[in-house]
Amino acid sequence: MQDHLWDYDDPYEWMERTSKFPPLIVTVAVNGGIQGKESHPALPELPGEIAAQAREAYDAGASVIHIHGRDPGDFTNCTDDPEVYREILGLVREKCPEMVLNITTGGGPTTTDEGRVATLDAGPEMATINLGPDMQRFELAARRAPLPHPREALVVDMCVPFTYGFIDRLAGVMAEKAIKPELELYQPGQYWVSRGLAERGLIAAPYLHQFVMGVQTSVYPTPWNLLAMLKELPSDSLFTVSAIGRYQWPLVTMGIILGGNVRVGLEDNLYLARGQKLKGNGEAVEKVVRLARELGREIATPAQARRMMGLSATPSSY
Repeated sequence: MQDHLWDYDDPYEWMERTSKFPPLIVTVAVNGGIQGKESHPALPELPGEIAAQAREAYDAGASVIHIHGRDPGDFTNCTDDPEVYREILGLVREKCPEMVLNITTGGGPTTTDEGRVATLDAGPEMATINLGPDMQRFELAARRAPLPHPREALVVDMCVPFTYGFIDRLAGVMAEKAIKPELELYQPGQYWVSRGLAERGLIAAPYLHQFVMGVQTSVYPTPWNLLAMLKELPSDSLFTVSAIGRYQWPLVTMGIILGGNVRVGLEDNLYLARGQKLKGNGEAVEKVVRLARELGREIATPAQARRMMGLSATPSSY
């Protein structure tokens, strides 16, 4: 019996493993590609701010960091410049010697497909692949001076248009560059896409599926839907639970109980508890680590996380 790859839908195996689940991999999504300091003063925008938040999360128990770089000419936009990402990755590596470095290819509302591919030239250890289109409409708060690049409040009506062909292209480039894909699953029908990638050899086991719950047009963030997504998880897979806003804490707790992994951070949720904003990304990691330990889960070290996810034991250098 492998210690970290198993049939999560098998009730007998779950019962056997309840006192010996594999270590919990904690991912911290420090910023995101849309909202910034107008939403929370601790949301990092500059490379040095991202690295400082990474260190807080690393010290608290996060093994993986997920990063959106910002456009130096307009912090309200995500960048696709690999040099900016390379600078961020280098600063994070200096502060967090063993942390797994994961960047976005989803980007933000202004990111193009060519830009998504270009970011991979930065040479991260992992990068995300959305397994289908992502459609959203929401209002962004006004960004007021003295914040750089102020703007008025606006309504964002967007679709990140991932297609089969573009997903194949991203997976192919990642394979060429030895970048491990993190497969962003917004609803169960997207298993058609991840299974197709695996069958054609475009991705290699272990397959890293992240359940993105509570984003508009993604699956509703309910316990029943989490269980349904888990039921269809392909063999030789790990899963991570990522839920948005007030749904985060209940659903990541379910992920801990079910033997999976979790993602927290200011990209997904600004609040420690109702009416109480997080001080920063480190506090989000502290809370999920505390929950995990109360529920009997060991926290994965970066070395353990690397082994479980099929990454090089030697951290990348920049």
